Amino acid sequence: MDTNPFSIPVKPDWEGFYNCVTRRAAPARVHFVELFLDWEVQEAIAERFSLLKGLDTGDPFFAQKRMIAIQRFLGYDYVVCGPEGAGVATRGTTVKDTAELTRGGGRGYAELNTGPITNWEEFRRYPWPDPDKLTTKALEWYEKNLPDDMCVIGGLLAHFVENIISLMGYETLCTALFEDRALVAAVRNRLFEIDRHVMQKLLQFDRVRFIWGSDDMGFRTSTLISPADLREFVLPGHKFAARMAHEKGRPYLLHSCGNLSAIMDDLIDDVKIDAKHSFEDTIESPAEAKRKYGNRLALLGGIDLDFLCRRSEAEVRKRVRETLSACMPGGGYCLGTGNSVANYVPVSNYLAMLDEGRKFMA
Repeated sequence: MDTNPFSIPVKPDWEGFYNCVTRRAAPARVHFVELFLDWEVQEAIAERFSLLKGLDTGDPFFAQKRMIAIQRFLGYDYVVCGPEGAGVATRGTTVKDTAELTRGGGRGYAELNTGPITNWEEFRRYPWPDPDKLTTKALEWYEKNLPDDMCVIGGLLAHFVENIISLMGYETLCTALFEDRALVAAVRNRLFEIDRHVMQKLLQFDRVRFIWGSDDMGFRTSTLISPADLREFVLPGHKFAARMAHEKGRPYLLHSCGNLSAIMDDLIDDVKIDAKHSFEDTIESPAEAKRKYGNRLALLGGIDLDFLCRRSEAEVRKRVRETLSACMPGGGYCLGTGNSVANYVPVSNYLAMLDEGRKFMA
């Protein structure tokens, strides 16, 4: 077992995290946030630091206990969880994974040419998830057993652009936006209905203190479909999810990759997101976003993934200090990667990012 990699201990504090994200108060320490850690990263950290000692792999709630152990060790104030059974079946390609923490089943890629729904007949035949059959086994366990200093971020929803592209194929979608917009709307409506049920399930639980929508809407220079089409087919879904969250006093966080400058005002003023996640240096750094939007919403993560993969630990630590110096004043910023902790990110650099964050206000 390796020794603890962190120089400063931190205790979960979901209320401090909540106040930071909602910009109610400047935080007493740096809070951390990630959309997810790849399974391989979780396994490597759990094994290296013996985090699962004493846990029974045969326990029906081993996965939840495992997640709590990992999240607390790393310094997070929450776990992410959603209902079971909300996923949609898509097509994809699997290739050999070349990451150092190799994924045994290979790395999967979405099929972008055509998906399972390219016409009305395929739409009618498609095996849509039954919203009435969604289950909440994990959420129910967390509601009763999650430590009091942690909360649940309700996730696994709002993949509207992503799921439309996965179901239709990007090329099919682009053609349909000219030739059969009704089909696009029909797919969108089914996704909206599924997510309405997901939101209803999530908001039943008091320990769910945030809702996290995840929907990659852009690429490096623009949005994946036109801003006008996003406003018609996609943003209304995020708006109803944010409204449902706000009616129950939960902030609505949005993860979305890509250049969203054309719709940022829509997201803030109309959809009314409370925080934006996902940044990359080739588009906009979190420090730049803080200057533009820091008085209107919180900013989450932002240590560029390419930077985190390629640079030395010393360079990562320097970058973290610079980012925190620019983004921490006034609150409304949580430290994390620009996207997620993928299995090709050097674990030592990831842990150095967290350690430097712990030291920043100590």
